[in-house]
Amino acid sequence: MKLYVSNNGELLENNGPTIEAGNRGYLYGDGLFESIRVINGEPINLDVHILRVLEGMAVMKMRIPTFFTQDFFYKKIKEVFIKSNLHEGAKVRLSIDRISGGTYRPISNEVTYFIEVYPLKNNQFKLNDKGIEVDLCQTIKKEKNCLSNFKTKNALPFVMASIEATEKNLDDILLTDKKGAIVESTSSNIFLVSNGILYTPGLEEGCVGGTMRMTIINLALENNMRVYESPIMPQSLFYADEVFLTNAINGITWIGGFRTKRYVNNTSQYLITLLNDQYLSLGSELESK
Repeated sequence: MKLYVSNNGELLENNGPTIEAGNRGYLYGDGLFESIRVINGEPINLDVHILRVLEGMAVMKMRIPTFFTQDFFYKKIKEVFIKSNLHEGAKVRLSIDRISGGTYRPISNEVTYFIEVYPLKNNQFKLNDKGIEVDLCQTIKKEKNCLSNFKTKNALPFVMASIEATEKNLDDILLTDKKGAIVESTSSNIFLVSNGILYTPGLEEGCVGGTMRMTIINLALENNMRVYESPIMPQSLFYADEVFLTNAINGITWIGGFRTKRYVNNTSQYLITLLNDQYLSLGSELESK
C-alpha cells in the first residue's frame, strides 16, 4: 500500500522525508495539529476540528489564510485519502506550522499545512474488550494557560507522562494540575459516571477541548442524561461507577481499574452504540460537497 501526504498542497509519497529541514513545528514545536477520524471514507466532526485549528492559530498569533475553510480542508483530505487508495476507516493528522525562519522569534506569522492519512482496521468505533488500568501521573503537572485547550506540537508533558505509564505497566495515566485536580489523560479527555450522571472537567480547568468530548456531551444530553462540567479530584475516582476516556480516533475507551477500584462499562457501551449509529446511519454532512 502506497500512502501519500499533502505538504502544503503538494502530494508526496509517504516513504521518506516529506518536510523541510527548517520546519518550525519540528524545530520548536511551533505548530498545531488535529487527529481526525474517517468513517465510510468521510472525515467526521471536521467542522469542529477546523474551528479549533482556527481558534488555536489566532491564539498563537498565526496569520489565518482566507481560504482555510472547512470546505478547503475537506477537499484536501479527500485528495490525499483517494490518492492513497483508501476507502473506509482511517486516521488523518492535519498539521499547521508557522513558516520556516527565525529562532524563538519568528520572521513571519505565515503558515503551512501538512496532511497525513493512515488506514484503520475498524470502520466504526469499537469499545475495548478489557478495561484499561490507570493511575495518577507523578512526573509532571498539566499547566493551565492560553494554549491548554489546543493540541499544540509542544507535547513533551504528554510524552513524559506516557513514559511514566510504561514504567508503571499502566495502559494510560491521568494528568493533574498544581491543585491536584484531574485534567485529562495523555491523549484523551476523561468522564466519570456516578448514579447515571456524567462528570467531566470544564475547559476552564485546562483540558484539551476535544472534539469527541463535545460529541459525547451532546449525545448524552440528547438522550436525557445529565452532564456536569466540574473539577474532578482523585478521591472522586473511588466513588464513581464508571470512568472512560474519549478522543477523536478511538471514540470511547473504558477504564477497568484505578488502583484497587474496579469499574463497569454500561454507559460506555451505550454511548459508543449511539456514536456508531450517528455516523454509520446518517453519514457525513459533507458528502455532497
